[in-house]
Amino acid sequence: MAQVIAETSRPRRLRGRTRQSVLLVHVVSAGAWLGIDVVMAVLVFTALLSGDDTTLALTYRALEMFAVWSLFTAGVVCLVSGVVLGLGSKYGLVRYWWVAVKLVLNVLLATLVLVALRPGVSEAAERARLFESGEVTTLSVGDLIFPPVVSTTALLVAFVLAVYKPWGRIGQGRRGGTAQL
Repeated sequence: MAQVIAETSRPRRLRGRTRQSVLLVHVVSAGAWLGIDVVMAVLVFTALLSGDDTTLALTYRALEMFAVWSLFTAGVVCLVSGVVLGLGSKYGLVRYWWVAVKLVLNVLLATLVLVALRPGVSEAAERARLFESGEVTTLSVGDLIFPPVVSTTALLVAFVLAVYKPWGRIGQGRRGGTAQL
């Protein structure tokens, strides 16, 4: 009886084309997320270096149109596909440090898109609309310089973790061995 329970409680692993398909979605969504961050960085740094209010206003409007929801969508697709891969592979979600760190980074970045980036972009786009209508307003890059820098850096860390898989298993050091951190 115990053997039957053990066999039925063992998690199912993704195999073959299913695993490849989920992995492809994960890699493409992560690449799209990084690409959107790079485009956002190009826009923000172009506006910053131009010193031109018209360029700033156009940058804010462009960010409002594409950045928030495309970043959030890419982040959620990456999160869901990563969770499916974690649950369907030997790595698990919190079995290895590198997977756990990637999971935390993904949740944190996707949350920051809605909590920090969305309000900042909306406020900047509203200032751009006021500027374009001829009202006196202040246009500056301000805090919008941080999202592409922080997000791109964190995503690059996640990419490195996925390739090198450092640190070993969580809790391995507590069982008498040396810590893998």
